[in-house]
Amino acid sequence: MTQDFAFLKRIYNAFDPFRPLPAGDPAYVDCTEVRGDGDILVEVGKEILLSDRMTSQLYAGHRGAGKSTELLRLQQFLNEQGCFVVYFPADEEDIDPEDAQYTDILLACTRHLLERLKDSASPASLLNWLNERWQDLKDLALTQVSFEKLTIEAKISQFAKLTANLRTEPSQRQKIRERVNPHTITLIAALNEFIQDAKKNLPSGYSQLVLIADNLDRIVPIPQEDGRTNHDQIFLDRSEQLQALDCHLIYTVPISLLYSNRAADLANIYGNTQVLPMIMVQTPDNQLYERGINKVIEILQKRLSLIDSSLSVVNMFEQREALEGLCLMSGGHVRNLLLLMKEAIKYTNTLPITIRAVQRSISELRNTYRNTVFANEWDALATVYHSKKIENDPLYRGLLFNRCILEYRYLNKQEESEVWYDIHPLIKGIQEFQDAFNRLYPA
Repeated sequence: MTQDFAFLKRIYNAFDPFRPLPAGDPAYVDCTEVRGDGDILVEVGKEILLSDRMTSQLYAGHRGAGKSTELLRLQQFLNEQGCFVVYFPADEEDIDPEDAQYTDILLACTRHLLERLKDSASPASLLNWLNERWQDLKDLALTQVSFEKLTIEAKISQFAKLTANLRTEPSQRQKIRERVNPHTITLIAALNEFIQDAKKNLPSGYSQLVLIADNLDRIVPIPQEDGRTNHDQIFLDRSEQLQALDCHLIYTVPISLLYSNRAADLANIYGNTQVLPMIMVQTPDNQLYERGINKVIEILQKRLSLIDSSLSVVNMFEQREALEGLCLMSGGHVRNLLLLMKEAIKYTNTLPITIRAVQRSISELRNTYRNTVFANEWDALATVYHSKKIENDPLYRGLLFNRCILEYRYLNKQEESEVWYDIHPLIKGIQEFQDAFNRLYPA
């Protein structure tokens, strides 16, 4: 096997953890059988195709688990079934996950629907709404030019400028919200007028309109004075407005919100939320789960094969046990898996990858998790590791959001989906966790 730097660089970049796979990508691996048999095409897609009314659904899972890849698969599936799908990752250009509110999401949806459908419908209703707000908004780094003097394209671009300033200009963010918030109902009415016109003039072969707002699950929870968070305000307090757009809607949602005291309200409003769990790499009794490990190895092999189909990921390692150890330490979390692989390659000058390089990569990521956990959280992690359950408590929800606690699912003998939880495997090697576990559960 060639050992030069250029070859290692190609392998290193094959394991990019921050690029969701587009639909049909040859690197995609179907992990349904080791994720509790859930299928987004059935559980979310069929809901849209079978329903006589406009649906609004939530999709959840740990950040980096592969939700965007699954949503892109769903987009292709729905397109093939006659649905015109407007998909956008909200955090790339529209919202700041560290400080997001409902208004930001509404403006982002408006912008993307307008940009994708402007050739299918008249934007007059939305432009009239913006014209009525112009005196309030034009000083917020939009333009000082009279609205009437702008071209249609320039008028439409003002929505993009609004969302761009919400994301990149903290000093303007609250001012924009304060001036748009009192008028969100009229904005929704104008947007629905635009949507209804667009649905009558969709491109040939399309009969439904679907909007997918991705990466809203990355919105960081911000506690409020009443003990609730901005997650509650966005997805519950504003649920009626989130659902008000006259098309099928899919929003990603922080997995931690599904385990709050408002979980029942969330289900009553949106129906059952499909969750993308981790790939099960170990069993609830802490035994290595061979089917899951093999599936994780397949993910690595598929990406490696794109460089050279004759390459074997198993042969890249000094020992198979080192590869399996790396897969186990990922916790079945795809992004962590790819990060660990990249780190191991970084500590490698010539193949095969040594046990020491794998240990270094594990140690580096373990330090990240050590720094994530607060002193008062070690006992909770020890409890989860012992019971494989979580409590309905803000502390546990925070650990879910930060991926210190992971969710797994499997089909039992009755073909029913069983849910269980565990700490991230990397945490098991941290001394503070071991001290807490030994104190709470002495041998």
